[in-house]
Amino acid sequence: MKRWLFPALSVIALLALGGWALWPRAELVDLVTIARGPMETTVEAEGMTRVRAPYLVTAPITGTTVRSPVEVGDAVVRGQTVVAEIHPAEPAFLDARARAQAEATVTETQAAVRLAEANITRAEADLAYARGEYQRNSELAARGIVPSRTLEAALQARQSAEAALIAARSELDLNRATLAKAQAQLVIPTDPGADQHGASCCVAITAPASGTILTIEDRSARLVQAGAPLLTIGDVEDLEIEVDLLSSDAVKVALGASAHIERWGGAGVLEARVSRIEPAAVTKVSALGIEEQRVKLRLDILTPAEARAGLGDRFRTYVRIVTWGADAVLLVPQSALFRQGTGWAVFAERAGRAVLVPVEIGHSNAQVAEVVSGLAEGERVVAYPGSLIADGSRIAARP
Repeated sequence: MKRWLFPALSVIALLALGGWALWPRAELVDLVTIARGPMETTVEAEGMTRVRAPYLVTAPITGTTVRSPVEVGDAVVRGQTVVAEIHPAEPAFLDARARAQAEATVTETQAAVRLAEANITRAEADLAYARGEYQRNSELAARGIVPSRTLEAALQARQSAEAALIAARSELDLNRATLAKAQAQLVIPTDPGADQHGASCCVAITAPASGTILTIEDRSARLVQAGAPLLTIGDVEDLEIEVDLLSSDAVKVALGASAHIERWGGAGVLEARVSRIEPAAVTKVSALGIEEQRVKLRLDILTPAEARAGLGDRFRTYVRIVTWGADAVLLVPQSALFRQGTGWAVFAERAGRAVLVPVEIGHSNAQVAEVVSGLAEGERVVAYPGSLIADGSRIAARP
């Protein structure tokens, strides 16, 4: 008995150890409790901020602008802040033939002025003579020596001499003006580097609205044509967001839908609302070379300006537009769902074992899905089920 007792005990111990080693163990898993909560489905896209009502200031006339008196970021007041000044444009250079013609025109008009001055001298002499004749004939007619016809002829001669003098003086004025115009053709451009601070400004353009200078086309002095853009003014606190959505996503969005603005550079999430959906789509080519139909949406930012300090014009943002939402929905995490044939299924924890449960899913987003049927509130399901989990497997919650 003693000789067989020790070997028998050894065999029993080995069998017990082998049975313990081969006995199936419970797999450690992450368990999630099915509960009700709020849920939203969204379409996501990149957006860009823009000032709602920018003002583009253009040149009202052709001329030379001085160096910009304002800089980007400066605050301006409507009707008070001068944002641009325009001087007359400098004359063009004359080539040799044009200068020779202009000089000849000046010489010609100078001669015409001298001729007009001589005509005035002659007209003054004729007028003096006509006045003297009229005076003598008036005295003789009063004494009855000359007939009245002679007096009338003397009056007519005097009036004609007066008119001739007026015409001669007008001709002189005309020729002097023609001379000034001809001499103006010989004016040469001034030094563009000369100090022009003392020159009077012809057109001073003031800000059409109060706000901030957003852009300046060119700060340097330059020649501009009428209608050329000079700068842009806007209120950086009055922002909206532009989003380009695929047409297939845009049809899901309703006017007035809420939206969440994320990754805008500051802390927290900004709230917005869809204010406009353009009725026509445009064709754009993606980075992969695929043609897409895109629809432009505009969103009003509802978050006060104090909570989004630093956000300016043309800043990039990430937008999530809500297409559906509910406050109390039975939710299952996406990490617990997997395909089972043509439907969805989960592993539910029941009495320490994993049970394969088909479920019907309604709305879903990137994190959770709406449970229509198959699960009840309070049940626990396996999140991220691995290949070792099968229907009926022993499972335990991971500590």
